[in-house]
Amino acid sequence: MNEKQRRIFMTVAGVLISGFSVGIFNLALFGMDPFQVFAHGIWRHTTIGYGTFYTIVNLLMLIGIFFIDKSKIGLGTLINIFLLGYVVQFSSWMFNVLIPGPSLVIRSIALIIGIVIICFGSAMYFTGDMGVSTYDAVALIMEEKKVAKFQYCRMGTDLICTLTGFFLGATVGIGTVITALFMGPIIAFFNKKVAIPFRYGKNIPAYLEH
Repeated sequence: MNEKQRRIFMTVAGVLISGFSVGIFNLALFGMDPFQVFAHGIWRHTTIGYGTFYTIVNLLMLIGIFFIDKSKIGLGTLINIFLLGYVVQFSSWMFNVLIPGPSLVIRSIALIIGIVIICFGSAMYFTGDMGVSTYDAVALIMEEKKVAKFQYCRMGTDLICTLTGFFLGATVGIGTVITALFMGPIIAFFNKKVAIPFRYGKNIPAYLEH
């Protein structure tokens, strides 16, 4: 594969892996990442499948992003919008069928696996660099509009999403806290050890080697 083909593969793989990780978080019942908490909270009050709901929410966000800063939109953005929600829906159903009524031990193991997998999937998606997700774009645009530094914008959007989802009935727990606070270092690890070498092979740019 040439580099562009590897980037597309990384983007699709990243979305698939991240979607399955949310299914594992749903099995663990310890909460999930802030945007999924938000989406699940609202979805609970609808009658449509989660995949369709997630796609609709992200398409609405995409419209706003298009008019504010369409440079944030890429192939990866569209793959995320049209694929992730359905992978979450399928994997949640599958794990519920395969492991009904999981014990606390199984749930704890699922939480750990879910965290590792979502960080790996995120590293593949981010390093593929084919366009950010609509949720990531919000904080990036806020930073560029001088609202605040990215980390503070992201903390604000994460807090709003978590509180909104919680009050609408979504599960918030240790999984939510861990994904909000500790994903960064784990993603950085997978970037360095897996994603960057996979994308660039032996031609890793000097600024990425440290």
